[in-house]
Amino acid sequence: MPETVIAPPPPTLLPVAGTEARFPVRRVYCIGRNYAAHAVEMGHDPDREPPFFFQKNPDDLDPSGRFPYPPRSSDVHHEAEIAVMLKSGGTDIAVADALDHVFGYALALDMTRRDLQGVAKKAGRPWEIGKAFARSAPVGPIHPVSEVGHPSHGAIALRVNGKLRQEGNLDQMIWKVPEMISYLSEYFTLAAGDVILSGTPAGVGPVVRGDVLDLAVEGLGEMTVTVT
Repeated sequence: MPETVIAPPPPTLLPVAGTEARFPVRRVYCIGRNYAAHAVEMGHDPDREPPFFFQKNPDDLDPSGRFPYPPRSSDVHHEAEIAVMLKSGGTDIAVADALDHVFGYALALDMTRRDLQGVAKKAGRPWEIGKAFARSAPVGPIHPVSEVGHPSHGAIALRVNGKLRQEGNLDQMIWKVPEMISYLSEYFTLAAGDVILSGTPAGVGPVVRGDVLDLAVEGLGEMTVTVT
Protein backbone atom coordinates (compact mmCIF):
# COMPACT_ATOMS: atom_id res chain seq x y z
CA MET A 1 0.00 0.00 0.00
CA PRO A 2 1.51 3.39 -0.98
CA GLU A 3 2.59 5.88 1.65
CA THR A 4 0.16 8.76 2.16
CA VAL A 5 1.25 12.38 2.61
CA ILE A 6 -1.24 12.82 5.48
CA ALA A 7 -3.00 10.33 7.73
CA PRO A 8 -6.01 8.84 5.92
CA PRO A 9 -9.31 10.12 7.36
CA PRO A 10 -11.17 7.57 9.48
CA PRO A 11 -14.01 5.76 7.71
CA THR A 12 -17.62 6.28 8.73
CA LEU A 13 -18.79 3.02 10.33
CA LEU A 14 -22.40 2.60 11.44
CA PRO A 15 -23.69 0.02 13.95
CA VAL A 16 -25.72 -2.98 12.83
CA ALA A 17 -28.48 -3.89 15.28
CA GLY A 18 -27.79 -6.96 17.40
CA THR A 19 -24.16 -7.39 16.32
CA GLU A 20 -20.70 -5.95 16.82
CA ALA A 21 -20.36 -5.52 13.05
CA ARG A 22 -20.23 -2.13 11.38
CA PHE A 23 -21.47 -0.85 8.02
CA PRO A 24 -18.91 1.30 6.12
CA VAL A 25 -20.41 4.32 4.35
CA ARG A 26 -19.32 5.23 0.83
CA ARG A 27 -21.72 7.91 -0.42
CA VAL A 28 -25.00 9.45 0.80
CA TYR A 29 -27.81 10.31 -1.62
CA CYS A 30 -30.95 12.12 -0.41
CA ILE A 31 -34.19 12.43 -2.35
CA GLY A 32 -36.12 15.69 -2.10
CA ARG A 33 -39.89 16.15 -1.68
CA ASN A 34 -40.76 12.44 -1.81
CA TYR A 35 -44.04 12.70 0.12
CA ALA A 36 -46.88 14.63 -1.53
CA ALA A 37 -47.97 16.42 1.66
CA HIS A 38 -44.41 17.60 2.33
CA ALA A 39 -44.09 18.86 -1.26
CA VAL A 40 -47.25 20.92 -0.72
CA GLU A 41 -46.05 22.36 2.60
CA MET A 42 -42.80 23.43 0.88
CA GLY A 43 -44.78 25.18 -1.83
CA HIS A 44 -44.45 22.66 -4.66
CA ASP A 45 -46.77 20.62 -6.86
CA PRO A 46 -47.01 17.04 -5.52
CA ASP A 47 -47.53 15.53 -8.99
CA ARG A 48 -45.15 12.71 -9.85
CA GLU A 49 -42.29 14.50 -11.60
CA PRO A 50 -38.82 12.98 -12.10
CA PRO A 51 -37.12 12.63 -8.71
CA PHE A 52 -34.23 14.86 -7.71
CA PHE A 53 -31.41 14.14 -5.31
CA PHE A 54 -28.81 16.03 -3.31
CA GLN A 55 -25.90 14.61 -1.32
CA LYS A 56 -24.58 14.64 2.19
CA ASN A 57 -21.10 13.59 3.26
CA PRO A 58 -20.43 10.12 4.71
CA ASP A 59 -19.36 11.52 8.08
CA ASP A 60 -22.54 13.61 8.32
CA LEU A 61 -24.19 10.32 9.38
CA ASP A 62 -24.01 10.26 13.18
CA PRO A 63 -25.19 7.37 15.39
CA SER A 64 -24.35 9.11 18.69
CA GLY A 65 -27.90 10.17 19.58
CA ARG A 66 -26.81 13.80 19.93
CA PHE A 67 -27.27 16.58 17.38
CA PRO A 68 -25.12 19.67 17.98
CA TYR A 69 -26.97 22.79 16.83
CA PRO A 70 -24.92 24.06 13.88
CA PRO A 71 -23.35 27.50 13.51
CA ARG A 72 -24.50 30.32 11.21
CA SER A 73 -28.17 29.37 11.42
CA SER A 74 -31.17 30.29 13.55
CA ASP A 75 -33.72 28.07 11.79
CA VAL A 76 -32.74 24.39 11.86
CA HIS A 77 -35.49 21.91 10.93
CA HIS A 78 -36.02 18.20 11.51
CA GLU A 79 -36.94 15.86 8.65
CA ALA A 80 -37.84 12.28 9.67
CA GLU A 81 -36.75 9.62 7.18
CA ILE A 82 -35.55 6.07 6.73
CA ALA A 83 -32.12 5.28 5.34
CA VAL A 84 -31.51 2.51 2.80
CA MET A 85 -28.08 0.82 3.03
CA LEU A 86 -26.73 -0.91 -0.09
CA LYS A 87 -24.60 -4.07 -0.06
CA SER A 88 -23.90 -3.96 -3.81
CA GLY A 89 -24.62 -1.75 -6.78
CA GLY A 90 -23.98 -1.14 -10.44
CA THR A 91 -25.38 0.93 -13.28
CA ASP A 92 -28.78 0.78 -14.98
CA ILE A 93 -30.26 -1.44 -12.28
CA ALA A 94 -33.77 -2.63 -13.18
CA VAL A 95 -36.54 -1.76 -10.72
CA ALA A 96 -37.34 -5.47 -10.41
CA ASP A 97 -33.75 -6.20 -9.29
CA ALA A 98 -33.16 -3.14 -7.10
CA LEU A 99 -34.03 -4.62 -3.71
CA ASP A 100 -31.44 -7.37 -4.24
CA HIS A 101 -28.81 -4.68 -3.59
CA VAL A 102 -30.15 -3.59 -0.18
CA PHE A 103 -28.36 -4.69 2.99
CA GLY A 104 -30.72 -3.07 5.47
CA TYR A 105 -32.66 -0.08 6.74
CA ALA A 106 -32.26 2.45 9.55
CA LEU A 107 -34.07 5.41 11.06
CA ALA A 108 -32.56 8.76 10.13
CA LEU A 109 -33.05 12.51 10.37
CA ASP A 110 -32.15 14.94 7.59
CA MET A 111 -31.44 18.04 9.68
CA THR A 112 -31.58 21.20 7.60
CA ARG A 113 -30.37 24.77 8.06
CA ARG A 114 -33.61 26.00 6.51
CA ASP A 115 -32.65 29.66 6.46
CA LEU A 116 -29.41 28.96 4.60
CA GLN A 117 -31.14 26.52 2.26
CA GLY A 118 -33.73 29.20 1.48
CA VAL A 119 -31.05 31.74 0.56
CA ALA A 120 -29.37 29.17 -1.70
CA LYS A 121 -32.66 28.33 -3.41
CA LYS A 122 -33.46 31.96 -4.15
CA ALA A 123 -30.00 32.45 -5.63
CA GLY A 124 -30.19 29.25 -7.70
CA ARG A 125 -27.22 27.82 -5.83
CA PRO A 126 -26.57 24.28 -4.53
CA TRP A 127 -28.03 23.29 -1.16
CA GLU A 128 -24.95 21.84 0.53
CA ILE A 129 -24.59 24.76 2.94
CA GLY A 130 -28.06 24.00 4.28
CA LYS A 131 -27.95 20.21 4.07
CA ALA A 132 -24.41 18.81 4.21
CA PHE A 133 -23.05 20.29 7.43
CA ALA A 134 -21.28 18.25 10.10
CA ARG A 135 -23.44 15.64 11.89
CA SER A 136 -26.51 16.71 9.90
CA ALA A 137 -27.90 13.18 9.62
CA PRO A 138 -28.48 11.44 12.96
CA VAL A 139 -28.99 7.74 12.26
CA GLY A 140 -30.02 4.68 14.24
CA PRO A 141 -28.72 1.10 14.11
CA ILE A 142 -29.09 -0.69 10.79
CA HIS A 143 -31.63 -3.50 10.63
CA PRO A 144 -30.59 -6.13 8.06
CA VAL A 145 -33.06 -7.24 5.43
CA SER A 146 -32.70 -10.76 6.81
CA GLU A 147 -34.36 -9.51 10.02
CA VAL A 148 -36.92 -6.93 8.83
CA GLY A 149 -37.48 -7.62 5.14
CA HIS A 150 -38.18 -4.62 2.91
CA PRO A 151 -40.57 -2.24 4.73
CA SER A 152 -42.80 -0.69 2.06
CA HIS A 153 -45.57 0.42 4.41
CA GLY A 154 -45.82 1.29 8.07
CA ALA A 155 -46.34 4.37 10.22
CA ILE A 156 -43.55 6.93 10.55
CA ALA A 157 -43.83 9.51 13.33
CA LEU A 158 -41.60 12.14 14.92
CA ARG A 159 -42.27 13.69 18.31
CA VAL A 160 -40.42 16.70 19.71
CA ASN A 161 -40.49 16.87 23.50
CA GLY A 162 -43.36 14.38 23.43
CA LYS A 163 -45.53 16.36 20.98
CA LEU A 164 -46.32 14.87 17.58
CA ARG A 165 -44.76 16.89 14.75
CA GLN A 166 -44.55 14.56 11.75
CA GLU A 167 -46.57 11.52 10.81
CA GLY A 168 -47.16 9.54 7.66
CA ASN A 169 -46.76 6.10 6.18
CA LEU A 170 -43.95 4.63 4.13
CA ASP A 171 -46.45 3.69 1.44
CA GLN A 172 -47.00 7.43 0.84
CA MET A 173 -43.59 7.79 -0.81
CA ILE A 174 -43.98 9.15 -4.33
CA TRP A 175 -40.88 7.26 -5.47
CA LYS A 176 -40.52 3.87 -3.81
CA VAL A 177 -37.17 2.43 -2.73
CA PRO A 178 -36.67 0.21 -5.82
CA GLU A 179 -37.44 3.16 -8.09
CA MET A 180 -34.97 5.41 -6.27
CA ILE A 181 -32.21 2.84 -6.60
CA SER A 182 -32.95 2.27 -10.28
CA TYR A 183 -33.12 5.99 -11.09
CA LEU A 184 -29.88 6.81 -9.26
CA SER A 185 -28.09 3.97 -11.06
CA GLU A 186 -28.84 5.64 -14.39
CA TYR A 187 -26.67 8.61 -13.37
CA PHE A 188 -24.18 7.14 -10.86
CA THR A 189 -22.41 3.84 -10.41
CA LEU A 190 -23.87 2.65 -7.14
CA ALA A 191 -21.78 0.43 -4.87
CA ALA A 192 -21.66 -1.33 -1.53
CA GLY A 193 -21.68 1.22 1.27
CA ASP A 194 -23.95 3.70 -0.48
CA VAL A 195 -26.81 5.13 1.58
CA ILE A 196 -30.08 6.62 0.34
CA LEU A 197 -32.24 8.86 2.56
CA SER A 198 -35.77 8.31 1.33
CA GLY A 199 -37.57 11.61 2.00
CA THR A 200 -39.78 12.98 4.76
CA PRO A 201 -43.52 13.30 5.43
CA ALA A 202 -45.24 16.61 6.22
CA GLY A 203 -44.77 18.45 9.49
CA VAL A 204 -41.13 19.55 9.30
CA GLY A 205 -40.30 22.29 11.75
CA PRO A 206 -37.65 24.01 13.84
CA VAL A 207 -35.67 22.66 16.77
CA VAL A 208 -33.82 24.44 19.56
CA ARG A 209 -31.10 23.39 21.95
CA GLY A 210 -32.43 21.00 24.56
CA ASP A 211 -35.16 19.51 22.38
CA VAL A 212 -35.58 15.73 22.46
CA LEU A 213 -36.59 14.15 19.15
CA ASP A 214 -38.20 10.70 19.15
CA LEU A 215 -38.51 9.03 15.76
CA ALA A 216 -40.46 5.78 15.34
CA VAL A 217 -41.08 3.70 12.22
CA GLU A 218 -43.25 0.62 12.27
CA GLY A 219 -41.05 -2.43 11.86
CA LEU A 220 -37.80 -0.52 12.44
CA GLY A 221 -38.15 0.55 16.06
CA GLU A 222 -37.38 3.92 17.62
CA MET A 223 -34.54 6.43 17.85
CA THR A 224 -34.03 9.31 20.29
CA VAL A 225 -31.86 12.32 19.45
CA THR A 226 -31.11 15.26 21.76
CA VAL A 227 -30.31 18.72 20.36
CA THR A 228 -27.23 20.08 22.13
